[in-house]
Amino acid sequence: MVRPTFIYLASQSPRRQQLLQQMGVAYQLLLPAPDEDAEALEEALPNEPPARYVRRVTQNKLAAALLRLQRQRKPLAPILCADTTVALGRQILGKPHDAAEARAMLRALSGQEHRVLTAVALATPRQQRLVVQTSWVRFAPWSAAQIQQYVRSGEPMGKAGAYAIQGWASTQVAAMRGSYSGIMGLPLHETAQLLREFGIPV
Repeated sequence: MVRPTFIYLASQSPRRQQLLQQMGVAYQLLLPAPDEDAEALEEALPNEPPARYVRRVTQNKLAAALLRLQRQRKPLAPILCADTTVALGRQILGKPHDAAEARAMLRALSGQEHRVLTAVALATPRQQRLVVQTSWVRFAPWSAAQIQQYVRSGEPMGKAGAYAIQGWASTQVAAMRGSYSGIMGLPLHETAQLLREFGIPV
């Protein structure tokens, strides 16, 4: 059996690229074409539980990436997909569409504990594996001025729950349980296990 020498990363997240580099994993980007509606894959269904949502979205991303690989006729290699969502109870807090939504999310998270769920999937045309890692974060109370300043920085945009754990928001983290890298967007322990299952050195 020939071991793969690299993987495809079907994600535009620079944080996931950084974490793969940290693991010493060789990868190539496999990104959506301009005619693909990637954001539509992240739409939540009515009353959908967060864990089910993050699994479904990741599986949809994976199916789209496998089709993309076939269409582009690239060399075969495992494809890595991931999705991260923030959940306050059963409420899913995705990426804010604008500054007003970002402020509303941060007000809801202020002083509260929430979950961060990251699903990671690795697949070839013949084999697929998916795992979900859950962490818990509790923010100290945010003042209206802090929320306004943070939203003005632009950092909340494009981030689930309107914050980046590796950015200024970390100064508001009062407690955390779970995987720091998982909150960033790619849990290293679970990802390393999947890669080793597929014969990829870590």
